[in-house]
Amino acid sequence: MDYLTEGINQGNLFVTSMIMLILVIASTKARFLDTAGVASAVFVGLLVGVLGHWSWLLILLSFLVFSHLATKWKFEEKKAKNMSESDDGHRGWVNVFANGSIPALVATGAFLTEQWEYGIWMFGAAVSVAAADTFASEFGCLDENVRMITTLNKCEPGVNGGFSKTGQLAALIGSVIIAVMTIGAWLLINPDETFTYGFNLALAVIVIGWIGCQIDSLLGAWFENRGMLTKGGVNALAISSGMLIMLAWLSWF
Repeated sequence: MDYLTEGINQGNLFVTSMIMLILVIASTKARFLDTAGVASAVFVGLLVGVLGHWSWLLILLSFLVFSHLATKWKFEEKKAKNMSESDDGHRGWVNVFANGSIPALVATGAFLTEQWEYGIWMFGAAVSVAAADTFASEFGCLDENVRMITTLNKCEPGVNGGFSKTGQLAALIGSVIIAVMTIGAWLLINPDETFTYGFNLALAVIVIGWIGCQIDSLLGAWFENRGMLTKGGVNALAISSGMLIMLAWLSWF
């Protein structure tokens, strides 16, 4: 079986199925996701793995795992301050689709156009934004020195559009994690390509992830605080911006 070719083929289907089975078992035991969240993750994961590649799926799952760890960091303190995602830290289908729908669309688009080279880096950029935003929220919400991104005035921790030094550093770390996973997947599928080329694009994934986090904060301040967008809508738009910035980057250079 061919395990290193993107799209619908026997090897890709087999590895993707095994990964999804492990996800379901792990999510059930570790409570990464609730029941609806698991079902949604399976749907998104199958689209990503089957239409893209199983290595792309690993990028998305690394986001899920590290996001869960970030959520659990000082969870009781966040829960006491009403800054937790749920009562026990698991995430639901809304969160899955808000963060996973755009990467799934990227995988679908790569399959339909057979533009795998563009696809994997656009995919990585989209997931990088999701990771940066999640890390910034989970680690930055307990920082007392928070300022509103639109005015730079001090504001309460956890307010949409607020940012802190802790959150900014966490966003960068989240982007780096996804960039490492993305270049790893790219090298696996493209062993003959030069490392320098992939490294430069991985740096772009880091930068775009961090920028996407700032876009998320701006959208939160301008629209979510006014009730014009939901949290999921803000996430989806910010992630879309990351994907489009990478598309422009690839097209330009």
